[in-house]
Amino acid sequence: MGGLLYREDIGEVRRWLTAWWNGDDMGRPALLLRAHRAQALEQVEEMPKPAGWVTHYSTSNYAYRVNCSARACLHGHYLAEAVPYAAPDLAPNCLALYLGCKGVETEDTVWCKECISDPDDARFVIDKDNFYWQFTLRLGAEQVRMGKGKFLVQFPDLIEGLDTLAAMVGTERLLFLLVERPDWVRNCLRQITDRYFYYYDVLYDMFRDEVGGSHYWAWAPGRMVKLQCDFSAMISPDMFKEFMVPVLTEMTERTSYSMYHWDGPGALCHLDALLSIPRLSMIQWTPGSGVEHVDDRRWWPYYHRIVDAGKKIYMNDCSSLDSLRALRREFGPKLNQFLIGRWCRCPEEAAETIRTAQE
Repeated sequence: MGGLLYREDIGEVRRWLTAWWNGDDMGRPALLLRAHRAQALEQVEEMPKPAGWVTHYSTSNYAYRVNCSARACLHGHYLAEAVPYAAPDLAPNCLALYLGCKGVETEDTVWCKECISDPDDARFVIDKDNFYWQFTLRLGAEQVRMGKGKFLVQFPDLIEGLDTLAAMVGTERLLFLLVERPDWVRNCLRQITDRYFYYYDVLYDMFRDEVGGSHYWAWAPGRMVKLQCDFSAMISPDMFKEFMVPVLTEMTERTSYSMYHWDGPGALCHLDALLSIPRLSMIQWTPGSGVEHVDDRRWWPYYHRIVDAGKKIYMNDCSSLDSLRALRREFGPKLNQFLIGRWCRCPEEAAETIRTAQE
């Protein structure tokens, strides 16, 4: 198995992460470290940004998306366990697009225009000719071709469960339907999960690497899934357990490695439910804007509970080496079950980060 242009030691990275995912104590946390590369390893001419271009998710100019993909790794050093990748994302809810929503492009993001006006007319149809699905297949296949021997291809942000249903039917309406028509909601969630895995399986077969690994924010040695329910901030713990935990439980059982994107203080009340899911591998806490940073000591009691329950933790952005030292003092060997991301100014700072993370 050869290396990658942007990660020559990818074989060693795979071996290290495989051991870490499978519970071995590797003597330090897993680290996703990136640093700016001043001199690109290859030359790819940058296309002029198309007129009216507003978001990196855009489907308005396929050629430009291809060019962005070809340039995705040009100026990055990928260090510790970071893996170079490109992604065919179309929105932070691609599954809703595949199932009938239209994407409305705004600066830096795309929101999904609801497509179910009458709950009794709800349909969750696999349309192989759907524009967004075809765009994903076309762009993803080109990324695989371009990336061969250079970088990996990451799953698009599919999203599932109540977040997808809210995108399709509308958030406010779904809140009423949970109370007024719970069986309808459960039936919809059943269909959404089935459709999710239709698309997931196609994409996994397309994007998996030569050893069967897959990538979503981090590389894992098998079928990897990123899960979430941002909608959960608006419902009670009992309602989350009733409607969403069965979805998450099934999805973790149908994949080998899983990460839950746990977003915002309004979702803190659902930790017990998340910890009750046997095969959930890892939880990523995202505090949101206007509150303490992800490495702040306010969140440490939650991190202790997560690790003590046998789950791993993904900390997307450790703010400083001092913060990393404080985490090491607080958690000791428990910190070895963390996955910590950090942007470094240079490879030398990344090396210092690795040394600081060691026991």
